[in-house]
Amino acid sequence: MKSYDGLYIFAGQAKDEILDKQIERARNEITRLSGTILSTDVLGKRSFARPMHKRESGVYVRIRFQLDPAQVAALTGRYRLIEDIFRVQILAIDERREAVLARQAEEQRAREAARAAAEEKAEQEAAENNTNAQTA
Repeated sequence: MKSYDGLYIFAGQAKDEILDKQIERARNEITRLSGTILSTDVLGKRSFARPMHKRESGVYVRIRFQLDPAQVAALTGRYRLIEDIFRVQILAIDERREAVLARQAEEQRAREAARAAAEEKAEQEAAENNTNAQTA
């Protein structure tokens, strides 16, 4: 099983009930082909740079899933039959790159926490020096 990111553009309105049914239908196609859903992110309604097929905008959704690589072509074929899915793009996730990005993000958070702690310590020392100078 390999990990994939699927970017879906759903045609129509961004109403919650309708959108939830459309997303669930896309997720069911993945599970029907023995895939597993890792996460689903609704990115919101966005306007297209230029109208496509008489449509001005669509609702973007990112679904991260695991699927057998041999089943990807079958999945995209099934999505072509669903009218609610305006466009779909499926990209393979490079696990090594994802691990490097996660490590870099963790290092960045650690540096920011250390910087915040140093600033707080400097503020406390400055406040103590001000109180010592006032009492003297």
